[in-house]
Amino acid sequence: MPKKLSIGSWAYIFNQEQPTHDFHQVLHKLHDLGYEGVELGSFGSHPTPWSHPTRADRQRLKQEVADHNLEFSGIAVDLWSFKKPGPSILDDNPTPYLAAFLGFTVFGSDLGIKTIRVDSVEPPDFLVTTRMDPKLAMDRIIAVWDKCSKMAADHGMNVCWEFEPGFLFNKPSEVFAIVDGVRAKGNPNFGVLYDTCHAHMCAAVGANQPGDKETLPGGAVEMLRRLRGKITHVHLIDSDGTLNEHHTSTHNPFGTGTLNFDELVPELLTCGVPHDWWCVDLCFWPNAWDVTADSKRFLDQLRRKYAA
Repeated sequence: MPKKLSIGSWAYIFNQEQPTHDFHQVLHKLHDLGYEGVELGSFGSHPTPWSHPTRADRQRLKQEVADHNLEFSGIAVDLWSFKKPGPSILDDNPTPYLAAFLGFTVFGSDLGIKTIRVDSVEPPDFLVTTRMDPKLAMDRIIAVWDKCSKMAADHGMNVCWEFEPGFLFNKPSEVFAIVDGVRAKGNPNFGVLYDTCHAHMCAAVGANQPGDKETLPGGAVEMLRRLRGKITHVHLIDSDGTLNEHHTSTHNPFGTGTLNFDELVPELLTCGVPHDWWCVDLCFWPNAWDVTADSKRFLDQLRRKYAA
């Protein structure tokens, strides 16, 4: 299956000396650089249900993207406010979280988006600081994402959980348990977002893991193989094995880290992702526009080599 390239719009907002708040400018530049898509970071100054409250607003936005010969590859939504001291995803009343998720699902569906992202929201040491029972926490997050998955399915959308060192449940065994738990409730549209950088930091480095460190002998590649058939989205970016100032994986531009994409890409092509998008994630990388063209050139070479 030919692969299409997109990039997360959040790269041009976070940690930038001159953030690109104008979403039209993002579209214009990505079109000029030859990308096929954009992944919508639906927060801050980029389009949200707040800025585009009506279906007519969303149709205009959808057409604007198409006018630049682009498509939406997915949507990352602002559910990070649902943590202590506010309503947590792990509270016994997740209604506010679910209501917000449903709103973003309708918003994304109106834009023709097929993949919506979630994360575990809380910091890695949440269970330590709150003394919450780990089984209770895992049961609650599985129960919430069960409902989210069913909401998304009503709109023809897949859900992807982006596991990473900066959030709760960042050990490989926890990732496997949660994705299996949600899917066991009848949700084949739920899976993980396999980010090459985060997978390396979680499976090979064991970064930010509370208690005993847990890694896999085969690192990110072994994790990829063990998640085969349960991956609903992919982000590609390099890693130098460090955390950034936000206590999550440093998203190094391609060629500046240690990941072996000649090993990763063939495995990615057989992991069962239900679409043909490769999304670049330059989150928190300063001056992201400076490496956006290089990112496409790097992936173009991999496309020609492995996915022509």
